[in-house]
Amino acid sequence: MTIAQGSIVIFGGRSEIGVEVARRLAPGRTVILAARRADDLHEPREAVLGAGASAVHTVEFDADALDTHPAVLEQITAAHGPIDVAVLAFGILGDQARAETDAEHAVAVVHTDYVAQVALLTRLATLLRAQGSGRLVVFSSVAGVRVRRANYVYGSAKAGLDGFASGLADALHGSGVSLLLVRPGFVIGRMTAGMSAAPLSSTPDQVADATVRALSRGRGEVAVPGRLRPVFFAMRLLPRAVWRRLPR
Repeated sequence: MTIAQGSIVIFGGRSEIGVEVARRLAPGRTVILAARRADDLHEPREAVLGAGASAVHTVEFDADALDTHPAVLEQITAAHGPIDVAVLAFGILGDQARAETDAEHAVAVVHTDYVAQVALLTRLATLLRAQGSGRLVVFSSVAGVRVRRANYVYGSAKAGLDGFASGLADALHGSGVSLLLVRPGFVIGRMTAGMSAAPLSSTPDQVADATVRALSRGRGEVAVPGRLRPVFFAMRLLPRAVWRRLPR
């Protein structure tokens, strides 16, 4: 399957993974980077232009401001036409220790990593169905395959997102719209700065490579690295008494 030519939108336009995906899809394409403080996206914009994009535009987008999503989508399509590839690359890791006692912080993590994603995906799916074409890219995580005690707030949001995206992918079947669900392990980057790398870690470059390769092949799901697939199976089989003692 080839990726249709046309506009690419990265929701979370300063995300390391999102920018790397944009760079790989950029040659000859129009790319829109949507993020907060859109006037301060010079570095990612130049990186995507340098990768061969025909044009790179920035749009103000606050994932947590759910009521602004329709206007953002209208602005993008009015200015740049149909969306061919929409990548949801925003999210926060949060502070697990704080979230265990600070309900507002726990809700903030779940709001960004689950609620905001559900809201935007629902609106995007409606828009792309009306177009009759398009592709959605959603980033789940190994943390959502089976939620661990060490990061259960973030993990629970990813688990919910994984389930929602899986169901949405089935609902889109036959509509001309498809969804790629990416499940990376630990990613070494800004979000995890200061944390020791977990086994089978990857980099934003590696996640982007796997994502674009899966898009080009018409895949519906991809684990990064691929060796995580049997690990996912084993994770579900571990007794709970053992599971609760595992580190992140």
